[in-house]
Amino acid sequence: MDFISLFEAKYGVVHPTFYQGTYSQALNDAKRELKFLLVYLHSNDHQDTNEFCRITLANLDVCEFVNTNMFFWACSVSTPEGYKVSQALRENGYPFLAVIVLRENRMTVVARIEGALKPEELLARLGQIMSENESSLAAARADRHERNLNQTIRQQQDEAYMESLKADQEKERRRREEREKKEEEERIVKDREQQVLRRKEEIGRQKIELADQIPDEPKEDDANNVRIMIKLPQGSRLERRFLRSQSLKYLYYFVFCHDESPDEFEIVTNFPRRVLPCRPSSDCPEPPSFAEAGLGRSEMVFVHDLEA
Repeated sequence: MDFISLFEAKYGVVHPTFYQGTYSQALNDAKRELKFLLVYLHSNDHQDTNEFCRITLANLDVCEFVNTNMFFWACSVSTPEGYKVSQALRENGYPFLAVIVLRENRMTVVARIEGALKPEELLARLGQIMSENESSLAAARADRHERNLNQTIRQQQDEAYMESLKADQEKERRRREEREKKEEEERIVKDREQQVLRRKEEIGRQKIELADQIPDEPKEDDANNVRIMIKLPQGSRLERRFLRSQSLKYLYYFVFCHDESPDEFEIVTNFPRRVLPCRPSSDCPEPPSFAEAGLGRSEMVFVHDLEA
């Protein structure tokens, strides 16, 4: 059985509340909570032990005083821990009490109470010891309060700094995203401009190349002539003669190479309305001739801008 069970079996359950834990734990808790620690070393063999336990420690005023103001740790000196503590506290007689309190950041024995004391004598002695050493606890409380306050201030400053840093980082992130978005938009615009420029350059090259492929205009009195009147989207009119045996691609080349021609277009007849298959493609590299397309001696065609 542990000391508390043995004590209560012999002396009853009326006593100051025993701290349940080791001596080292009691010291640490008293230091952490800035309270007095009252240590009782119990000797079964001493003649005054029974009276002290039954009368003094069982006194209700003593119980209330100790429970209100102190941790109360007790142990028998017949146990290894009790013997070790007795050596550390250097007791000379029993019953033995020691009052320990934080002084200069160390748990220090500030009083030893040895011998049998009546309840009122013990209360007076403990009250005096507390009065004499309360300033140490007050100083420790003030120091701890200041440390806690400084820690709180530092924590608040750190939190404020982190919030400010987070806000700055968020602003920088948004600025970076806006900058990257703007750069991407500028890049897209530039790419489009480059594409348009390259396309214009390619169209210009094609116009020079295709213009050389257009055969000479046949004479006006050639019986194989077909006269094509061409209306451009802007309203301009063109006229050109071709041979009925020539491919419609030359009509396409002629319109394509004109300065006012759209880049993408189709050529249609009006009556009946139909799209002339005049543009060469991979599927039809050689469009039909004017005759094969059913065009008469004189025709009116319209150029439709496919990009309008």
